[in-house]
Amino acid sequence: MISRVIQESKVIDMFTAEKPSQYLYMITGVRGSGKTVFLSDINRKLGDRKDWIAVELNPQKDMLSQLASKLSSVDTFTKIFRKAKINLSFFGFGVEISGVSPITDIEMALEKMLESLKENGKRVLVTVDEVTNTPWVREFAAAYQILLRKGAPLFLLMTGLYENISELQDEKNLTFLYRAPKMEMMPLNIGAVARNYRAHFQLDEDASLEMAHLTCGYSFAFQLLGYLTWERGGDFRAARDDYRQYLDEYIYDKIWSELSAKDKRILYGIAKTNSSAIVDVRDTLGLTTNEWNPYRQRLIRKGLLDGKTRGNVSLILPLFDEYIRENYVE
Repeated sequence: MISRVIQESKVIDMFTAEKPSQYLYMITGVRGSGKTVFLSDINRKLGDRKDWIAVELNPQKDMLSQLASKLSSVDTFTKIFRKAKINLSFFGFGVEISGVSPITDIEMALEKMLESLKENGKRVLVTVDEVTNTPWVREFAAAYQILLRKGAPLFLLMTGLYENISELQDEKNLTFLYRAPKMEMMPLNIGAVARNYRAHFQLDEDASLEMAHLTCGYSFAFQLLGYLTWERGGDFRAARDDYRQYLDEYIYDKIWSELSAKDKRILYGIAKTNSSAIVDVRDTLGLTTNEWNPYRQRLIRKGLLDGKTRGNVSLILPLFDEYIRENYVE
């Protein structure tokens, strides 16, 4: 694993600040870009702190009930809730408190639970991996907005593909999500990848950099090429064919199937043009600037194109140009 030090520090420093200005981050990136690893790393680092608890929720189930149930299952928190006379027995978890009527509304229960945790100096991190626009997610997001307004110590990290995050943010009742800061999983540092490979294989600096550049900093590729190279006794060049096939079958086939016909045509034009200059790519495709720009922006947001250099564009994923040329059908 190679840590994303700057991005991790940004999230952790913000969430642990005395008066945080952000309680929510949306983590986006292409498949295999390391979103889940990033989420798990922050979950572990904050969860290890004595004043924090990290809770992972399944977006395909009732997320409010999941959160209440998991909070009530922590022994330390159970004592806090009992002392605050929060009777959760109606929901099938928690201890029934004599003389106190059970709470029958899950949002009210969470509000009281989080209020008591705040009074005891506790903070809660909720993580949701690969979020989609499901009824459970919409219900949770709406309730989360209300809980935040009431001062709940509830912090949220959600990962998802660009199109799934965008669909959720476009919900008219969840406009606060549209304003939530997004953090894109950019390629790993090539120098860090090369040093990692050099530490595990008998490679000199030039060979380790050659191996690192084969990954383009793509998180899944970094792990995959390392594993296949280890299987071949440290010969990464002998692993290239299998490496390409694994990328195709595990990642690129799925990405390709989710693209529109116009997206595929744009990518094909980039893959077959010998120049990275936008003007040359547009000439290859026969597109005007106005026709080109919307697709360029969308493919950048999907994590497939790098457009940081003015006037140029390039593919981000390793060996993806080969895949495109082989699989595109006019």
